[in-house]
Amino acid sequence: MPLQFIQRFLANKKLFAYLFVLLFCSIALIVSIGQGSVELPFSMVIFILLREVFYLPLNIEIDPIYVNIVMDIRLPRVLLAMTVGACLALAGSAFQGLLKNPLADPYTLGVSSGSAVGAVIVLFFGLIIPVVGRFTLPFISIVTGFLTLFIVISFAKLVQRSMATETIILAGIIFSSFLGAFISLMISLTGDELRQIVFWLMGSVAMRGWAYLWMLVPCLVVGFLFLFFNRHELNALSFGEETARQLGVNIARRKVFILIGATVVTGGAVAVSGTIGFVGLVIPHLTRLLWGPDHRHLLPLSMFIGAGFLALADLVARTLIAPSELPIGVITAIIGAPVFGFILLKQRRTL
Repeated sequence: MPLQFIQRFLANKKLFAYLFVLLFCSIALIVSIGQGSVELPFSMVIFILLREVFYLPLNIEIDPIYVNIVMDIRLPRVLLAMTVGACLALAGSAFQGLLKNPLADPYTLGVSSGSAVGAVIVLFFGLIIPVVGRFTLPFISIVTGFLTLFIVISFAKLVQRSMATETIILAGIIFSSFLGAFISLMISLTGDELRQIVFWLMGSVAMRGWAYLWMLVPCLVVGFLFLFFNRHELNALSFGEETARQLGVNIARRKVFILIGATVVTGGAVAVSGTIGFVGLVIPHLTRLLWGPDHRHLLPLSMFIGAGFLALADLVARTLIAPSELPIGVITAIIGAPVFGFILLKQRRTL
């Protein structure tokens, strides 16, 4: 009987995949919390989380300093990194499925750059919108991300009415370069805000705290719901618009919903962490290679793997040259750029 249970478990690849990514995220969480300037035993981290987060009545004496390190310093930072990674991987999966190209992601389509422009404007002028208050930064980032995506798609349609995937991606790269120049211009005009803006642009989750996490979580929830409710449509669109139309998909409406979901999570992630490239490119492609292109599973699996990956990337960023820190965007670029080049080379060879 136990042997049959094990055989059925191993035969259910999707269940195995979910358990694997959940285990990966759990290990990434515990390791990231335990490592730092003060190293904590993993058993202590687990005990603190069980007692302080899940309120289990564990009669274990733990130094309050260690509890403070875990609950007030490391846990919010690690959870924020995981949430940002989940957002970027989720957006990358949606963009790649919609455009039928594994090279598409928020970075190459210009959405990240557009969101970055909005965030830099908020930081530069110190804007606070009365209605949204402390959510001004993600709100403006999401709006400017939408505007950028709209301009990119409109320009691609002007260049080529059929809006081929390559045309959309090239248009995104063009506008990313333009917006990057605009950000550089604003940086050259800054005074006291220069260090804050530059460090933010390189990508980091340092010194953020719980407030930024609660700011990003609603973006992830809303974006995931938009995308997950359109998972079947993403599957249909991956076979081409004509096939999707024959299957009864309202292409125009579904595209809008998918773009809204992907842009919401991108704008929120960029607002709290800056521009972190390659996560939305590499993680969905890796997930697709391991467990297939079905968006019913690709979206959540990419989200969990992206969360664990960015938590570990942040761990490397803050421990590699301790006590100094590297921007997390540097680590993801070092890993992601060679992978991006490999994917591009492989794709070109198959043409």
